[in-house]
Amino acid sequence: MNRILAAALAATLGTAASAETLTVGMSGGYFPFTFVKQDVLQGFEVDVMNAVGEEAGLDIEFETMSFSGLIGALDAGRIDTVANQITITPEREARFAFSQPYVFDGAQVVVRDGNDSIGGVEDLKGRTVAVNLGSNFEQLLNDLPYADEIDIKTYESNIAQDTALGRVDAFVMDRVSSAQLIAESPLPLALAGAPFSEIRNALPFRDTDEGRALRDKVDAALTTLKDDGTLAEISDKWFGTDITSAE
Repeated sequence: MNRILAAALAATLGTAASAETLTVGMSGGYFPFTFVKQDVLQGFEVDVMNAVGEEAGLDIEFETMSFSGLIGALDAGRIDTVANQITITPEREARFAFSQPYVFDGAQVVVRDGNDSIGGVEDLKGRTVAVNLGSNFEQLLNDLPYADEIDIKTYESNIAQDTALGRVDAFVMDRVSSAQLIAESPLPLALAGAPFSEIRNALPFRDTDEGRALRDKVDAALTTLKDDGTLAEISDKWFGTDITSAE
């Protein structure tokens, strides 16, 4: 019996020792996707990556840093991927190997509550609009036909506070995060109009043999987690709805 138990333990330890580590970068400051509460890193992205690790047999190691530094860290090989609502864009697709999308969302204008002069993206002409540094929302605004009439300000933090205080006229973020921020924050903020651009968020990997192999392993796990309803359950836990499906 002891020999059997020892063999089983050795096999278990051997499996654990040989498990591949996936180093995942995130900001830890993008509620409710990734945030720190009582010194614990948590959120939708954390739950998704832990589920991916369990399904794919990967040890997940989280590295937190400023959002604007995440892509550079991926390029430099300090992390293997980024789980922080990274939107697929043509420019990023040319640089990285993306997993399948696991969040479907839209860009949203947010204003100080009571600011009825901005009813949506078409009213941003002549306005000062904040976006998070390193996000794709600056490019979305620059793609508008009247982009030269918008004063875009990039922020590392305080994007919502400065909008609520009137230091900028509006900010642009994804609709899911915006709605959650408004629901959880005492700041006087409101959604302005409907989302103006569909966005698909996925996990980027370096476009190398090793990076693509990791991508394929993670992608297979995401497919299983979608099919068995795990992603939908995680989404419902954090948002009360399923943001992981395009349907």
